Amino acid sequence: MQNKYIITIGMEVHAELKTNSKMFCNSKNDPDEKHPNVNICPVCVGHPGTLPVINAEAVRLVHRVGVALGGEIQKWSRFDRKNYFYPDLPKGYQISQYQYPLVVNGILNDIHITRVHLEEDTARSIHEQYARNIHKGDSTLVDFNRSGVPLMELVTEPDITSAKQAREFCEELQLLLQYIGASDANMEKGQMRCEANISIRPEEQKEYGTKVEVKNINSFKAVEQAIEFELARQEKILEKGEQIKQETRGWDENKGITFSQRSKESAHDYRYFPEPDLPPLTFTDEYIEELKKTIPELPWQKRKRLQEEYDIAPLLTETLVRERALASFWEKTVSELKEWLDVEKESDKFVEAIRLAVNYFTSDLLGLMKEKEIVAYELLVEPENFAELIKMILNKEISSRVAKDILRHMTEAGGDPSVIVKDKGLEQVSDEGTLLEIIKKVVDANPKPVADFKAGKQQALQALIGQVMKETKGAANPAMIREILTKYLDNI
Repeated sequence: MQNKYIITIGMEVHAELKTNSKMFCNSKNDPDEKHPNVNICPVCVGHPGTLPVINAEAVRLVHRVGVALGGEIQKWSRFDRKNYFYPDLPKGYQISQYQYPLVVNGILNDIHITRVHLEEDTARSIHEQYARNIHKGDSTLVDFNRSGVPLMELVTEPDITSAKQAREFCEELQLLLQYIGASDANMEKGQMRCEANISIRPEEQKEYGTKVEVKNINSFKAVEQAIEFELARQEKILEKGEQIKQETRGWDENKGITFSQRSKESAHDYRYFPEPDLPPLTFTDEYIEELKKTIPELPWQKRKRLQEEYDIAPLLTETLVRERALASFWEKTVSELKEWLDVEKESDKFVEAIRLAVNYFTSDLLGLMKEKEIVAYELLVEPENFAELIKMILNKEISSRVAKDILRHMTEAGGDPSVIVKDKGLEQVSDEGTLLEIIKKVVDANPKPVADFKAGKQQALQALIGQVMKETKGAANPAMIREILTKYLDNI
């Protein structure tokens, strides 16, 4: 994108809420249901004469999102009918909100929120091979399990100026939804769907450029790619002296391009009017104050606290913020370390313990989890056992080499490190007399490295240390080996 163009992007994000039942009926809300048209009833499939009933939990979850965003909970709200025809919209209209949403304003990642409102999801159309296998030829099937699922929609102000910033906003919003339990926001399951409103304009132009909406974005990587492509497409059009068409475009994941779907509708095209079968909603100050008490520590708060409390690298901080089970493991480990060491957090010993814990957590434990393809909740290592392992290293009860072997054993089979050390005879050998006898044996068996060392080749010393470590199965103190071995070699 050339500097002479100003980029303007706003995001619309839909998230299926984590409720037991659907938005306006008591049919089950189950995103994992594999059988089509199981969780349905006359209300969510749009039978004539049926009446909707508002899901209070869905309303509460949207309000909690609003509170977390620092938005304004509206004390009066209502549902509207949004009229349009689509094959997977059984009633021919969608119960949504327009003029009076549940939440207005708020901010996330320095991007201002316009509104957060509540509506019902559509059914799911199936166009691909599955449909053709059942009905020969080009067929489309409709699964109504998703029809009527509570759907939160969040709309931002056009504050975003890059594809990367848009992606980061969506990622942070996903974390927020997961932290407060509003939605699992799994994009692979369609529980969170992103749409980008994109325009560019020459630097000298004050009014916004023509807006193009891009839909069907189902991953964070695709958010960035779709916006980058659309920005480049619009720039080429303006460079030719042509006009950008206001439209809705889809994102083709396989081809990596956007494609035209339809002319962009305006609000009046939907013929919004108040939903006659639902009463307006009113909320008190007391309700809002109680709601605020339910908000847990939020992602940006945890990010700041972890860095301040433990002085850990940004990459590890981000891993802990995104993987809450790992964050819980880490914080329990630190708590156990403090209790075992019986020292203040500011003490040198505690700082050294945290440094060791960070090293073994990031390089070893996370590495083993990746190697064995396990996630945090499958981990057999308990935080108290991991903390005990760190304490044993710190107190020089075991060597670093032994510690790595024990951690692998704990990852594969669990267990208490002190018990494993005792059972396998891996206690660190720090007795000078014992080490000297082993060193004499190694020196006698390795005349060439000894001669090389005497000739001034320092790397030969490391080879001899390695042999001593092998004799002790890694249980010797490497620093003591080096000291005793050097003195012994100097005296022979």
